[in-house]
Amino acid sequence: MEYNTTRDQLTIREYGRNVQKMVEYAKTIEDKEKRTEFAKVIIQIMGQMNPTVRESGDFRHKLWDHLHIIANYDLDVNSPYDKPSPDLLVRKPDQLEYSENHIQFKMYGSNIAKIIQKAIDFEEGPEKDALVHTIANHLKKSYLNWNRESVADDLIFQHLEALSKGKLKLRDELSLNTTNDILSQNKKKKVTKPIKKGGTFKRKKK
Repeated sequence: MEYNTTRDQLTIREYGRNVQKMVEYAKTIEDKEKRTEFAKVIIQIMGQMNPTVRESGDFRHKLWDHLHIIANYDLDVNSPYDKPSPDLLVRKPDQLEYSENHIQFKMYGSNIAKIIQKAIDFEEGPEKDALVHTIANHLKKSYLNWNRESVADDLIFQHLEALSKGKLKLRDELSLNTTNDILSQNKKKKVTKPIKKGGTFKRKKK
């Protein structure tokens, strides 16, 4: 009788001990062609035992990789794929490179900087004035989404100047949307979820 404490440790538990024993047996087959045919049978069994692998497009490649891993990379067969390197399993993943974009005002997000740069590159004229006006209103709207109380227009102008490094300013004759208008528009955009009642959908009353 075998006990788990005396058995070899399972390399990949999903395939169980029987598959591991079949792999060990395959390594003892002297004829390479017969060894390869037996390995293909093991691959079919592995695919049936681990159906989640089939969800990926390269599932057969993964099965062959798993076979070599279970064999401790010591199975000489005519595999349709290159044998995986043991170093890939122990190698540490490459360190992620974090974005160097430092957001000066987080309530405006990171994309606003790209929009402002586009506006800076515009030729002077009515189109640029209209774009700067739209950007300033967007800044005010974003600020109110972050702080729902109120914001002075002078603060928005300061932020616009800081974000554009002094290259964008709103013309004196142009004014921003009022705080009340922006907040009321935000409320109108909120859509209530329909509630199913009595076989029909009814909107939830506020």
